[in-house]
Amino acid sequence: MTQHATPPGTPQPARSVPSGATNPSAAAPGSGAARRRAIWAGAVGNTVEWVDWAVYSTFSSVFAGTFFPSHAPEAALLSTLAVFAVGFLMRPIGGALLGAYGDRHGRKKAMTLTISMMAAAALVIAVCPGYSTIGVGAPIVLVVARLVQGFSAGGEFGTSSAFLVESAAPSRRALAGSWQQVSVGAGTLIASLMGTILTSSLDEHALDTWGWRVAFAVAGVLGLVGLWLRVSVQETESFRRVEHAECPRANPLRAMVTEHPRAALRVAGVTVAGTLIYYIWVSYMPSYVHVTTGMPLSRALLANTISLVVFIVLLPFGGMLSDRIGRKPTMFAFAAGFLVLSWPLFHVLGDSFWTLLAVELVGMVLLVGYSANCAVVMAEQFPPEVRTTGIALPYALAVAIFGGTAPYVTTWMSSHGHRGLVWLYLAAAALVGVIVYATMPETKSKEIA
Repeated sequence: MTQHATPPGTPQPARSVPSGATNPSAAAPGSGAARRRAIWAGAVGNTVEWVDWAVYSTFSSVFAGTFFPSHAPEAALLSTLAVFAVGFLMRPIGGALLGAYGDRHGRKKAMTLTISMMAAAALVIAVCPGYSTIGVGAPIVLVVARLVQGFSAGGEFGTSSAFLVESAAPSRRALAGSWQQVSVGAGTLIASLMGTILTSSLDEHALDTWGWRVAFAVAGVLGLVGLWLRVSVQETESFRRVEHAECPRANPLRAMVTEHPRAALRVAGVTVAGTLIYYIWVSYMPSYVHVTTGMPLSRALLANTISLVVFIVLLPFGGMLSDRIGRKPTMFAFAAGFLVLSWPLFHVLGDSFWTLLAVELVGMVLLVGYSANCAVVMAEQFPPEVRTTGIALPYALAVAIFGGTAPYVTTWMSSHGHRGLVWLYLAAAALVGVIVYATMPETKSKEIA
């Protein structure tokens, strides 16, 4: 704790100084208006980035045949989801390299780089010819584009989480951090909304041939908006203090491994349940229900869209609750809820829209306990000189192993006659969450630089 309390220019005095004080360089970034602008810019830019990421899973069952033609729709979908998982393999590499870049050169520069790569890859997918035109070149281009997006996403979470939490007042860190997931949910919502509109307004042939490309093109163009916002935002005071410190800075990767190994392991443990359940509930549930029950994709996407709206609205309130009662009880409630309810929620799924909507809503309410907390809990584990690396790499490793493979595993289980056991997969992850959240230290009142 002493390393957080002793540096000159510590944030507590700066936050208490009025905007007209004699130390403008410290007071202006710490003012309420400056914090709101930083959080707004960080959240909107993150939203655009995650539109690009979520469009893939939203339309995976639509464009699967374009890149992997097959007489069996499930086989084509499995190939497309395998590429989805391959993209996750780059996330730890992106987390390590872009996280270290953010710790050395700033959160702003790292976030600008991530959104540029994500948007460019989305545009490449939008214009890439299909297998019938360029043969094996089509899936190769798809894989490369997803590798770039995976690399970008690996650095995005750490840099944006550190940026938002560092921009917040001490008593509102969870509320500020919740906007990281508000923006992720908003990006997923926009992708789901595009899916609802396109699947409802286009016939099957138009959707399969060019409709899905429109979604990727829109996602790529929106990246320019996010890029502009990130270029215009100010760097955080936490990084500025590290940047101007007289003592030499250690390599962030080495410092994370040698000085903060328990914190890094804790970040990975915190992520397991949240990422696996999140990707199934938020990103893949519509395609899962469409393939396994025969419900029209447009109706499944509509249920997903409605539940996402509720989820996004509840997230800031989850952050405020965490700032009031703590990180541990709110995260524990999420994991315990899924441990108890995984079996009944999966066993009532069928081709009924209202049943699917009810199942999605229950899961979304529980997910608030994780998603409102994950950014702040991870940021509170590390000092600023290693914060983005400490968040990004362990988180990306856990996401690659558990989140990236979740849609593939559930689809494989369903296609091989084990649909009735999918709930057990979620319950096992929830059990890990119960153990981790019950034993981790409470960080609500921890002082961070």
